[in-house]
Amino acid sequence: MLKKFEINKNRKYEFVNIDNLVPQEHILRKIDKYIDFSFIDELVKDLYCLDNGRPAIPPVVLFKIIFIGYLFGIRSEKQIIRDIQVNIAYRWFLGYSLEDKIPDASTISQNRRRRFNGTDIFQKVFDNIVIQAMSHGFVDGKILYTDSTHLKANANKNKFVEQKVEKSVKEYVYELDESVNNDRELHGKKLLKKKEHNPELSKVKISTTDPESGYMVRDGKPKGFFYLDHRTVDHKHNIITDVYVTPGNINDVDPYIARLDRQIKRFNFDVKYVGIDAGYNTNIICKKLSEREIQAAVGYRLGPHVKGKYTKNKFQYVKELDVYVCQDLRDMKYKTTTREGYREYVSKSDICINCSHKDKCLTGTNSIRTIRRHVWEDYKDRFSLFTKTDKGKSIYKRRKETIERSFADSKELHGLRYCHLRGLSKVSEQCLLTAAVQNMKKIALILFRLSFFTDFIDLFQIAA
Repeated sequence: MLKKFEINKNRKYEFVNIDNLVPQEHILRKIDKYIDFSFIDELVKDLYCLDNGRPAIPPVVLFKIIFIGYLFGIRSEKQIIRDIQVNIAYRWFLGYSLEDKIPDASTISQNRRRRFNGTDIFQKVFDNIVIQAMSHGFVDGKILYTDSTHLKANANKNKFVEQKVEKSVKEYVYELDESVNNDRELHGKKLLKKKEHNPELSKVKISTTDPESGYMVRDGKPKGFFYLDHRTVDHKHNIITDVYVTPGNINDVDPYIARLDRQIKRFNFDVKYVGIDAGYNTNIICKKLSEREIQAAVGYRLGPHVKGKYTKNKFQYVKELDVYVCQDLRDMKYKTTTREGYREYVSKSDICINCSHKDKCLTGTNSIRTIRRHVWEDYKDRFSLFTKTDKGKSIYKRRKETIERSFADSKELHGLRYCHLRGLSKVSEQCLLTAAVQNMKKIALILFRLSFFTDFIDLFQIAA
């Protein structure tokens, strides 16, 4: 029968065990069981004074508070503390009882601003979690997937000043100069004079709110001030193995090889394959990967072309003869190698004028067609052929299940859709710790499932 329930507003003392109030399937229980946080004390001991000052909050507790914020996508430090005050699972995870006083929100910000500012502590925390994943066999570094995503900077896109800044010289330009002259010598051409590569001045927009962000202009992307989160994941269990943040106006290609080398050195990876999208499918990237004996499954994108006209892929390159063959099966012979690193192959005007394909081949008033081929394009062709194999197709297909899924989880579940703080170092902290808690969560869930199946098998054997 229906019975009227009266709310008892009289408080009374009760003896409770906080451990009994936290559900057994709660994610924090799994993380607490399977992730070892003892390394934190060793990492930060040099940042604390051992014999002076007021007693500090234990570093493990401080970092666990920060982890809670990133794990559950809580945007502000004040909100994290308010949630810890009323959330029993959070208190249990931190080791606080129901009546223990929770630290003030300023404790987090002051530690970030004073103690951790200018250090690599967040990178070390991230690396240690990756090493824990490796110790369980969840990472092998054989196949790596890399991509970047844009994060909206905490800055008004309409508040900026225009300045001229030096555009740094690419590291590979002198290597390219040498390759160009080698190619010209091979073709009997005069060597080009040595050129000094000086930084160029470029006019850019600088945010007055967050000067370290970059104004991003990309096809299909919103314009404004952004940061880029360059991320790499391992193929086995989608564990994130590298995070690197740059301003939004940096090309994805620029930090790629250096970050790949860092992972190989830091984690002793023996990388055999990489999966990258069309944005990384450049001649220099393909050359550097080939030098490291790494095979790549790459995306493809048409280069600059005139709509309705034949693109470069309609012309077949014959390496043995060093010629291109057009749609009319005519040879296009080598003409020269430019300083920018491109060989030029040209057709003959007397043949093109009578060709049945000239309407789709020639543009404007041109009487000949010129095809440009980079001196390092052989590396690119090699990866294109591999991508078309069954192995290459299977590797590239997994991009959407690995790196793209990783970014989606970061944005939907962990608040990485935009930057909470300002400045490159603080945005790097956000990205590194978001990736770290994603890895913690993945490690804990995998080990929990494995332990469940192990227990089930043991019970089955006992019953048998």
